[in-house]
Amino acid sequence: MDFLIFIFGILGNIVSLFVFFAPVPTFYRIYKEKSTEGFQSIPYLVALFSSMLWLYYAFLKGHSFLLITINSFGCVIEMVYIAIYIAYALRAARSSTIKLFALMNVGLFSLLILIMHFIPNGDARTTVFGWICTTISVSVFAAPLGIVARVVRTKSVEFMPFSLSFFLTLSAIMWFGYGFFQKDWCIMIPNIVGFVLGLSQMVLYGYYRNKGVIIIKDEIMDEQLPQHVVHPPSGRASVVHPVTVEIPAPINGGEARADEQQPQPSQLPEGAVEVVVSGNDPGSDQPS
Repeated sequence: MDFLIFIFGILGNIVSLFVFFAPVPTFYRIYKEKSTEGFQSIPYLVALFSSMLWLYYAFLKGHSFLLITINSFGCVIEMVYIAIYIAYALRAARSSTIKLFALMNVGLFSLLILIMHFIPNGDARTTVFGWICTTISVSVFAAPLGIVARVVRTKSVEFMPFSLSFFLTLSAIMWFGYGFFQKDWCIMIPNIVGFVLGLSQMVLYGYYRNKGVIIIKDEIMDEQLPQHVVHPPSGRASVVHPVTVEIPAPINGGEARADEQQPQPSQLPEGAVEVVVSGNDPGSDQPS
């Protein structure tokens, strides 16, 4: 039994290395293009959070060296990815990534560690934290669901690399075996979910990989034209048209300013009659 635990743990470490290295082409592209394009930082923030939690769980549980090794590496590599993303993201994306990192990876993680110290029984503490890790790990596997929705909407697999889905599925199999022989449901359950989601992503990739590519620009410029919303009759979708609104110069008491005076008589054509209009009647713009 210990031998099988060791074998699945080693295989889990090896396959998980491929999972952690799978986004390297993505971040090389970000570095080369100096832009994050349509990529999101949430999957990497959640993956870092998960690695931090499993690392602490391994220390609580004890005798989990193979969990410690892979999750220590995961923390390092995910930090590198997040740093690259922040370096090349637009201002809005960079700000949201930093805020989410501070909230989840610093604030929430510290709060959980603090709460665990109020549980006096060591076994109960390990069990409670194990189920927290299970919940977060399911979120890690579910994080790419936003990308899956984009694939269905755009019929393009540009932002869902097959290699990542493949190694996530294979990793889920290995770590399920590790948890199965250890009789640890906290390890088994998230990897069952991971296997199902990873397999679904691979099927989706196979279906859409030869479809047409539709490019969507997710990151918009900070400055835009004012938006004018048109509400059509019921039963039709609303349409948003950009328009430029010109605000007329203020008129003091209905009289033109000194630099906007009517042409002097000497400037009018010979025989023309000068008409002076006073008052604020909007219908009196044209001479009658």
